[in-house]
Amino acid sequence: MNKRKIAVVITARPSYSRVKTVLSAIKQHPNLELQLIVAASALLDRYGSAINYIVNDGFEISAKVFNVLEGENLTAAAKTTGIGILELSTVFDNLMPDVVVTVADRFETMATAIAASYMNIPLAHIQGGEVTGNIDEKVRHSITKLADYHFVASDGAKERVVKLGEDPAYVFNTGCPSIDLAKGVKESSITLPFNPYEKYGGVGFSPDLSKGYLVVMQHPVTNEYQDSRKHIEATLEAITQLNRPTLWFWPNVDAGADGTSNGIRAYRETHQLTNVHFFKNMEGQDFLHLLNHADCLIGNSSVGIRECAYLGVPVVNIGSRQNKRDRGNNVVDVPYQVQAIKEAIEVQSQAVRVPSDVYGGGDAGQQIADLLAKLPLQFHKTIMY
Repeated sequence: MNKRKIAVVITARPSYSRVKTVLSAIKQHPNLELQLIVAASALLDRYGSAINYIVNDGFEISAKVFNVLEGENLTAAAKTTGIGILELSTVFDNLMPDVVVTVADRFETMATAIAASYMNIPLAHIQGGEVTGNIDEKVRHSITKLADYHFVASDGAKERVVKLGEDPAYVFNTGCPSIDLAKGVKESSITLPFNPYEKYGGVGFSPDLSKGYLVVMQHPVTNEYQDSRKHIEATLEAITQLNRPTLWFWPNVDAGADGTSNGIRAYRETHQLTNVHFFKNMEGQDFLHLLNHADCLIGNSSVGIRECAYLGVPVVNIGSRQNKRDRGNNVVDVPYQVQAIKEAIEVQSQAVRVPSDVYGGGDAGQQIADLLAKLPLQFHKTIMY
């Protein structure tokens, strides 16, 4: 029997950690062949060169798609999506996959969904059905309507996908694949197993982490991109006033990323920030180890909602980027106000850790691979011309 060819498109650094265990399970499955396509910001050094980690983990790259248009604004995002459709259509034509897999809700994933749909290639969507109240939600739900198979991460997400009109027979609550990594970290992470300064370099001072530390990961909000600099300045000021050891990660390539990045650079020019060290990126498991031993995560990353829920890591979630997502009891929501951020960090740093399995129990990768091997490949949606 010929192996079923599964093309997985990775477009950004978070996407890789989200599906690493899926890639491994597909690669090891006797009836599946992995076609790994790396595109967009996952190829760019300024956003951490996720492709380096992919290669180091032993995955073979089937194709690369360079489609990011500089600018980090709404126009650049729209044009990057358009270029992605053009380039991915050619890649799919060459690879001839049996199924295309796309991840989550970034604007680049829309290009994957459109190209596969119009080429009549069955599309599987991981992490559909979630709500956030911003442009990502529109993208996510649009991909759901284009997708044929749905591997959602929570009961609430499954319910929403079915309410969107999708066939319940093709909607599966597998949990989130990133929880698979978190499970391994939780079982093995007694102490931080590496020195982040030595292994990842970064820039800034190197505060002592032995008595506890904070982690910050804050991205621009696409529909509030014009305020991204003001948003990051509030967090910078709160962290400065607290003067606690802090490891800070660079933002994603979203509209408004320039404002976030420039805000950080400008603030560093006028403040010593002796308590802060900055990183571009980190391997997924190392990042989870880092979070697992942190006093608190601050910002607006979905890792605070997903992996930190499973690990029980306290989170101060700032602003609207994660509105309405299913969550555990580890999250406190605050506005972009210095005093509110400071007070929440102080409280959360002392909080009792309460883990939650709202996003699964740690076996999503294998579940998804098994489903990809046995799901019928008939096209149960029809594109009308």
